[in-house]
Amino acid sequence: MNLLRRYTFSLLASSVLMLGVASAQGFPNRPLEWVVPYPAGGGTDVVARTLSQPFSAALGQPVVVVNKPGAATNIGADYLVRSKPDGYTVMTADTGTLAANPFLYQNLNYKADSDLVSVGLTVRFPMILVAAPGFPANTLQEFIAWAKKQPNPVNYASPGAGSPHHLATEFFADMAAVKLNHVPYKGAAPAVQDVTGGQVPFMFVDSAAGFALIQAGKLKAIAIATPERLKSFPNVPTMREQGLKDFEAYAWQGLVVSKDTPADVIATLNKALQVALKNPEAQARLLAMGLEITPGSPEQMTAYASSERKKWGAVIQSTGIKVD
Repeated sequence: MNLLRRYTFSLLASSVLMLGVASAQGFPNRPLEWVVPYPAGGGTDVVARTLSQPFSAALGQPVVVVNKPGAATNIGADYLVRSKPDGYTVMTADTGTLAANPFLYQNLNYKADSDLVSVGLTVRFPMILVAAPGFPANTLQEFIAWAKKQPNPVNYASPGAGSPHHLATEFFADMAAVKLNHVPYKGAAPAVQDVTGGQVPFMFVDSAAGFALIQAGKLKAIAIATPERLKSFPNVPTMREQGLKDFEAYAWQGLVVSKDTPADVIATLNKALQVALKNPEAQARLLAMGLEITPGSPEQMTAYASSERKKWGAVIQSTGIKVD
């Protein structure tokens, strides 16, 4: 009996000790840092700050959004890969970070397919072909016919060289067999401003940057680069409907951590992210920006990033686009 009591006491003591260790090492037990590789106030920053609140609530710890802009997200990515792989530093990675930059830059401080590990996709920004209200074409076929009649390559605007908008337009030029000339701007706002004013004939704008202007009639939406029409603009046909059957283009984002972050930590982060993406207030704000909410697993994000890297890598290589 005494032996049994001693054994039982020992077992209980071990269980209490194990529970204490699990509690001490439980993730998360301190604040997290959410890195945004763009300036404060832009679309990426708004998405991160919108999601960080319900994300924080789901994790039970504060989440601090930190902006580390520059070099087409490469500064933020470099910061992330240098951070400790413990899940306490996460970052918004996008089309550029994971799909385009490996082909646009000769020297990167990270490997997109291994150094940045997926937590889960967050949102996609549908691309929309737009022009000024007085533009002579109203449909995609009219636009292509107009472009082919011009004596010189037609100018188009983008938020910058290598941006998803730039790549989408080069993809379009190849598929539609039209000659275009890229006019890069420092951000979406000045590019859109010159298109609305007619200084540049057209551009592909993401839904966040163009949503309000299209609704207000300051931009003419000619075609949407999504498989199906957007609920926000049910009267605007897709590129596929208008003849370019294989054309699809988004700017997209997801949450990543550094290589060697434990799998159980990633699972915890993904679970909290799914809760955040289902939050009614967050959803309302994101949908009001014309965004598509994209919940899913780390594996789904990895597969999507891989397919996008293959797609846009081929576009970049075929067009010879370089930014350094």
